[in-house]
Amino acid sequence: MQRAGAAAASVIASLYPELLEYPVAIYAGPGNNGGDAWVVARALATLGAHVCVEVVGDTRTDDARAERSLAEPMVRHGCAADARLVIDGLLGTGTRGAPRGSISEAVGHIIAARERGRAAVVSLDVPTGLDADSGAADHAVRADLTITFGTLKRGLLAGRAHAGRIVVVDIGLDASGGTEATPVLVDARWVERTLSCIPVTAHKGTRRRLVIVGGAVGMAGAPMLAARAAMRSGIGMVRLLVAPDNVPLVQQRVPAALAGAWPAHEDELRAPVLDWAHAVVLGPGLGRSAASRALVERVLRAWRGPVVLDADALNVFEGESAALGALLDGRPALITPHAVEFGRLAGAALDQVEARRFDIGRDLARRVHAAVLLKGVPTVVSGVDGECMVSATGTPALAAAGSGDLLSGIAGTLLAQLDDPVAAGACAAWAHGRAAELANDSRTIRGVTLRDIERSLSIAWPSGARVPRYPVLADLPAARWGA
Repeated sequence: MQRAGAAAASVIASLYPELLEYPVAIYAGPGNNGGDAWVVARALATLGAHVCVEVVGDTRTDDARAERSLAEPMVRHGCAADARLVIDGLLGTGTRGAPRGSISEAVGHIIAARERGRAAVVSLDVPTGLDADSGAADHAVRADLTITFGTLKRGLLAGRAHAGRIVVVDIGLDASGGTEATPVLVDARWVERTLSCIPVTAHKGTRRRLVIVGGAVGMAGAPMLAARAAMRSGIGMVRLLVAPDNVPLVQQRVPAALAGAWPAHEDELRAPVLDWAHAVVLGPGLGRSAASRALVERVLRAWRGPVVLDADALNVFEGESAALGALLDGRPALITPHAVEFGRLAGAALDQVEARRFDIGRDLARRVHAAVLLKGVPTVVSGVDGECMVSATGTPALAAAGSGDLLSGIAGTLLAQLDDPVAAGACAAWAHGRAAELANDSRTIRGVTLRDIERSLSIAWPSGARVPRYPVLADLPAARWGA
């Protein structure tokens, strides 16, 4: 508790030094979250801040009572009406459901203080009223900053709108991540460590070759988006296999790529795929016809190397995950569904997919013998062996047709270069989201297009990623990007 409170006070003092010149209002609840609040109160008072503590409920735990007794001589009771900084220490991770009674009233006061526009709100561990596992929020505090202790809670990622900026601080717990409870957070440092540098002696062959199969009539744009994203992700060469009528269009619009027609027979795959590719992307703009299903099967039977399946390459296997698994078994494979596509393939309702976002991918990964990148907020990558990674980058600018095509091009490139579907998916999800954040910088969502995101991808890759200053373990920006 002392480590948590001291670390939180350190973060608050570094991020809001100017607000400490005004009274600070702290809401201390009855449990250990309230105890954390009392430690913060004492630490800020020691720094010279004028701290007022609103005690909500009887202090119930021995640790919290001990911290209260140490802090009370240094603070005032009651809540300062002119506070510019409000600290929510009402309820922590162990609570479920909407706040009740005096806690509910206190949440209302915090919400009102923030809505008046005069006070910044900091929540300790989780915003009160936010479920730490699911992210469900019924009458919950909406924080500008959440300082969470030890590990990044699932609910904070699912409920980013209530959490604001999220700072994870070290309190001495063993928080290595990667378990079912705590998936590994993908950040710039992890991506930079995972992606090897392209050497000065590289040529287009050593940067690898990617084949993208898709582009039915009327949908030529999808594989072109994937190809351009691959080129901005470091691929050496790209070949597009599209509907015969689309070959001239693709050749004209993406002149750096090779282009050809869909193979009608397996023996037509030899030159463009089997003897050439390092990885294959199937699906962008492919269409959902019986002919599309036959084409996917034809390619997968002949090509036994790394593959990424997206969009219609998954939709044509609706309700037939076992059939897809039989085709994917024995190779590095990654599938990249959004929640609706996931539900179609797995035979699961949309609300079930979203409710089990952190877990449900593991089951499907084992069934289809492929890593599963479940797109959304947050994006979760699950491996066949049970590993789980989560990426929290991105903005609502990605909620547009064609966004997934960009991701498939990035993922195909990285799978060709890494040969590890979980690592490729995790890095691709992070870079895709980071490109959206850069494109969104200083602009509203309405002003950002996929072309903006595509261009930003070239500067999204981390180089010399900053190591957070102890005790900060991770620092996620607020997920608010304007209308």
